[in-house]
Amino acid sequence: MTETIPQLTSYDAPAFEAAFATLADEVRQQSAALTTPEAQENFRLHWLGRKQGRLKLISDAWLKSAPPEARKPLGMRFNQLKQQIEQALEAPTAATATTSAAVQGIDITLPGLTRHPGIPHPLLETMHEVVRVFHHLGYSTNLGPQVESDFYNFEALNFPPNHPARDTQDTLQIAGQQARPSRDRLLMRTHTSPVQIRTMIAQAPPVRIVIPGKVHRNDAADATHSPIFHQIEGLCVDTDITFSDLKGTLDHAMKALFGSAVKTRFFPSFFPFTEPSADVQISCIFCGGTGCRKCKHSGWIELLGCGMVDPAVFASVTEERRKINPDDDAYNPEKISGFAFGMGVERIAMMLHGVSDIGHFYSGDMRFLEQFA
Repeated sequence: MTETIPQLTSYDAPAFEAAFATLADEVRQQSAALTTPEAQENFRLHWLGRKQGRLKLISDAWLKSAPPEARKPLGMRFNQLKQQIEQALEAPTAATATTSAAVQGIDITLPGLTRHPGIPHPLLETMHEVVRVFHHLGYSTNLGPQVESDFYNFEALNFPPNHPARDTQDTLQIAGQQARPSRDRLLMRTHTSPVQIRTMIAQAPPVRIVIPGKVHRNDAADATHSPIFHQIEGLCVDTDITFSDLKGTLDHAMKALFGSAVKTRFFPSFFPFTEPSADVQISCIFCGGTGCRKCKHSGWIELLGCGMVDPAVFASVTEERRKINPDDDAYNPEKISGFAFGMGVERIAMMLHGVSDIGHFYSGDMRFLEQFA
């Protein structure tokens, strides 16, 4: 690298162009040899050194003798030349990084970068599938709180205080509720039915809702029971709703979920909030109804409960609605009727996926969950 300072004989535009073109050519020629860190550092000191850098020496020599009107364009030219020098210094670093990335991209010995997207939990996927079936029938989704009052969870659903029917739903109580009236005491909801009451209090008929959600009961965990599980309930209230409508709705839903060959049958049962009530069985999806171990060789599997809404439930709703409008008569059982049903999401998921222990859904074992990816 030469230390010769070129002479500027004139300060007009052609002289500027020629002088700076010569300097720019020097920068380009020298930057081609910047293949090592040492060469880059020598190049930087040669051109940009604070005391003896070539750019500073030339700038001082030319600016000192330049007339005032030429100093501004000279300064601008020097700034442009400085940017060219800095870009020449940055180019080898960028090229090295690009080359390294390219080599890394084709190095087959490196670990793979495959991303595995998440999937819905099998319980959520089953819940969404059931809800979609009822959405196609014109139902909407309603949700409610998991911490409920005794009134919404029991009393309004025809579970009187101290009634034996409450024994079927052993309750997890919230602590420190003794000072409250019994109907206002809080608990973890044991079913999603409180949302039915909340919906009817807030909305006049017609009502067609499906209610998915998490529920809690004081049950010991085993292969088919869990203190936390999920339910999907449905409610339909309108004029002239009959048990035949209920049977047709559930028969269609079971066929949509398990296949068109599935059959349904209804057996008398008891639920405090429906009358008449029924248990629903479907023909075994594993053996086609011929009998196997999973259906206990009966050909049928019990899946859900249902029934016509008890007039006592409409009476509780009417009582609450009349606190706002004393003349409210929207849920007069002489004018309207309705049906309700409820099913466990875990039971359906276990059937659809052949899972034998409900605990697998809550274990967090990735080996189990990855099967559904």
